[in-house]
Amino acid sequence: MQKPRDTWLRFLGGDRLPELRLICFPHSGGSATSFAPWSRQMRRGTQLLAVQYPGRADRFGAAPAASIQEMGGEVARELLSEDIPTVLFGQSLGALVAYETAVRMRETGREPELVAVSSSLPPACAGGGDAHLASDDALWAAVRSLGGVEAELAADGELAALVLEVLRDDIALNENYVPTRDGAALSCPVRCYHGIGDPLVDASRLARWADVSTGPFSTHRREGGHFHAFAESHALVDDLLNAP
Repeated sequence: MQKPRDTWLRFLGGDRLPELRLICFPHSGGSATSFAPWSRQMRRGTQLLAVQYPGRADRFGAAPAASIQEMGGEVARELLSEDIPTVLFGQSLGALVAYETAVRMRETGREPELVAVSSSLPPACAGGGDAHLASDDALWAAVRSLGGVEAELAADGELAALVLEVLRDDIALNENYVPTRDGAALSCPVRCYHGIGDPLVDASRLARWADVSTGPFSTHRREGGHFHAFAESHALVDDLLNAP
């Protein structure tokens, strides 16, 4: 039997035998529980799962992944153990992990119903940067300025140090990322969500997400900046569940 630290998917709510699964991929430093509030919006026949990256929560102590491609391969392996229609939603770093997961699924002939990406540059424009080399104080200040850190966490020095270590590893994965393929690797629909005023994402480059698939592509602008997915999420979750 696999232990939680060896598996990647966490059940957050909805039907145990669903007709449709929504799989959520967290941002840098995030955990599966980041999406727990979305469980209240699961309707009959749907299920909410989230990915637990190594090194946090119930996977604390697990070795960090070597690449985003490795993460995508592991998640795809678990998803493909069941033949259930699936929507992938990735936030920030999670958008690239969701994309690489979809690529691995495509290689088996089973693509998701939709790849939804949020707050992330497309694969062809992603990677690069040296934020993961910044000092602890500088990195922590930058992350807090985006609104992704709760005040209680920031005030707990010991816990903040643990989170910062994980966060630095995640940012390094993002900055060292090189996409698996050039050009279209998918044929499913791709939907791109952008938080208005997001300082980390150049909105003029988001159209290149269309290059990853021969399927339909659309973009959606939302209030809330980089972490718009966790503000007024009701409309976003409804949009995802109604997408297929």
